[in-house]
Amino acid sequence: MTMESDTRVQPASAPVAHLNVQLFGNLTIRRGSIVLHAHQLGGPKPRQILEILLVHVGLPVSKDHLIELLWGANPPVEALPTLESYVSVLRSHLQPGAGKLGPLQTTTGGYVLDRDLVDVDLDQFDHLLQRAQKTNPELAYPFLLRALDLAEAPLLCDELVAAWASEARDQHASRLTVARVLASETAAALHRIDDSVDLANLAIADDPLNERAWTALILGLEAAGRHAQGLQAYDRCRHAMQSELGCAPGQILRSAQLRLLHATAAEDGDLADVLSALLVLYEQLGVPAPDSRPRPSTLPRPEPVADSLQEATDVITSFLRRAVARA
Repeated sequence: MTMESDTRVQPASAPVAHLNVQLFGNLTIRRGSIVLHAHQLGGPKPRQILEILLVHVGLPVSKDHLIELLWGANPPVEALPTLESYVSVLRSHLQPGAGKLGPLQTTTGGYVLDRDLVDVDLDQFDHLLQRAQKTNPELAYPFLLRALDLAEAPLLCDELVAAWASEARDQHASRLTVARVLASETAAALHRIDDSVDLANLAIADDPLNERAWTALILGLEAAGRHAQGLQAYDRCRHAMQSELGCAPGQILRSAQLRLLHATAAEDGDLADVLSALLVLYEQLGVPAPDSRPRPSTLPRPEPVADSLQEATDVITSFLRRAVARA
């Protein structure tokens, strides 16, 4: 009797496996000294079940939802017992000898990976980003660099076709852009201007219409004294937003453009004169502010205004002629 009782409690007293999982790049699972790869989990479907649960680590996923993700609108007739058999196969690889006592647990109507027993790099990325968003630049910057280092490889490289994997990649891509923009802004606050510019360029490559990323880039170039590059970046931003969204950059970027124009002009006497002339034309011929009334176009302009416009036109014309002659 005593021996039977001891035998029954033995599995429960066995150490529970702790998993460290890499979802960025190719799937890799570490259980102590054991390393498992995508092809060592009992087949494509058990692997996909694990990946779906890893993307939602700590959250229950119902059997019905798993069936939908695995087979779409045409599941097999025996989808439920097939799913349950795949989970059994998966457990035999992840937690051999532990049955249902390991990280992969059964919940009401579904399955869940115990967050206390599973460390996932994707989950770590999200946690680091959240911590960075709630602290000061000095503490946030190392968190952000660690998060970006984790996400250096693409997510779920073993699942290039599955729709659920594409959706997970899209959701992560938006968070990755947020992390890069925040890292750029944080680097600028710490006077790491070159790093700020590099990170902003990466964010723009992710999302060419992200105005916050363009702002980080252009302000970074301005801080670095790279005025011409800042103006070029503004022009790219303006073109992208105009062609794709039908709108112009916001006030922060427009103000930065004016500062860059002034800074560039200060480096060139002729250009300074041209800029002054352009500003005159802008003030006299530009679109009025939203809260002002348009000037009647039929009324003659005051004489001083007409003189300043003519002078501005002459300056620009002279500059263009000299530029053509030097070409």
